[in-house]
Amino acid sequence: MTLRPCVLCGQPAGDEVDGFPQHLSVDECAAATAAATTTMTEPAPAPPAPAPAPEADREPDQAPQPAEERPAPTAAPETTAPPVPTLARRAAPSYASGTLVGQITGRVHEVLDECAGDAEAAQAALIKAAIPDVMALLKASRVGGRYEHSEFPPTHDILRKRSQKGADEIWEGRPKWRNAAILKAAKAGIRLEVTALDMNAAYLSALKCWLPIGQLREDTSGVHDPKKSGVHLITPPEWDHPDLPNPLGNRIEPGELWVSESTLRLLLDCTRQGLADAPVLHRSLVSGATEALLEKLRRALAETRKTALAEGDELTVAYVKAMYSKFVSTIGESSANRELRRPDWMHIIRAKAFANLWMKAHKAHRAGLQIVEISGTDELHVAGDWRTVFPEGLDLNQVKEKNTYVLGGKR
Repeated sequence: MTLRPCVLCGQPAGDEVDGFPQHLSVDECAAATAAATTTMTEPAPAPPAPAPAPEADREPDQAPQPAEERPAPTAAPETTAPPVPTLARRAAPSYASGTLVGQITGRVHEVLDECAGDAEAAQAALIKAAIPDVMALLKASRVGGRYEHSEFPPTHDILRKRSQKGADEIWEGRPKWRNAAILKAAKAGIRLEVTALDMNAAYLSALKCWLPIGQLREDTSGVHDPKKSGVHLITPPEWDHPDLPNPLGNRIEPGELWVSESTLRLLLDCTRQGLADAPVLHRSLVSGATEALLEKLRRALAETRKTALAEGDELTVAYVKAMYSKFVSTIGESSANRELRRPDWMHIIRAKAFANLWMKAHKAHRAGLQIVEISGTDELHVAGDWRTVFPEGLDLNQVKEKNTYVLGGKR
């Protein structure tokens, strides 16, 4: 049997999990890594994986768990393999989503007590601690998960910043578009009432996206694999819809460009809907992927936010916002977060927020609303009865009215 690189450590692996080559435990990855660097001619074999759990012990729809997620034998050996820096270090206790919520609210009460009930001081302290706190929540949410994700995989050149304050080569598709025909009509004196809508917690919603688990590896097949995720070099299709923004955002330069997984999936979805030709895929840097990697974390933050909004708890709302926004902004090449370096994740999540906004615009357009403007991660301006299209409120699946204004007509 031909061995393929493990999605976690990159060393040859003889096992697969959901079709992805993968060692079944941290120790196996460690042993494989050690074997690749040792000078011995016959390296010690990786420890055998424990026998799979009986079928009767599984829930009906539950897939078999990899061996690394089952409790270790009580008679563990005294010596262990050296730690592997590319693997996540999981917290000892196991947390369900409910206890993650309790961990968040407990932290708020703890800091509020330390600040003698001073909400302003507590908010400052919580926001300052948002990065280590959200990373602790991430580790807690991954206990019992199906995969160990790589925390510090090698960074490809296209994902490296060209300067300290510069950018790398990934285009995220950030929208900045105004409807030229409507603006022209307004200048001609045609009056139009416009509502600016705000999407709630855009980055929190965007945590539900396809993220690569392990190290990115080159694929030149030119075919998109929906079970993998990463960044892709494409030639985008032409966009011939003047009343609808381009899903690539405000890009003007023609030719090839690097995009993240979220942008490519949006472009392919536009192709399926007959809006444009398929993008030409030249080269990909990908790994085995899952859409659920951040799902427990996202749900805990969303549930806490929803309860806090209902109770008028502005302190907890601000704390939750700081956690998810700082998580997204610091998991790239930021010195503020030393527990995770995944610039690919950062681009994929940010691009997902932009893709979600574009999909809201497309939904409004299909319902007969006029799209006047779309910008940033959360701003959509429309003309028409938007309440027949979107539910109004503060939840993640709702939108809120930011302001209304009039274009054209007599002032």
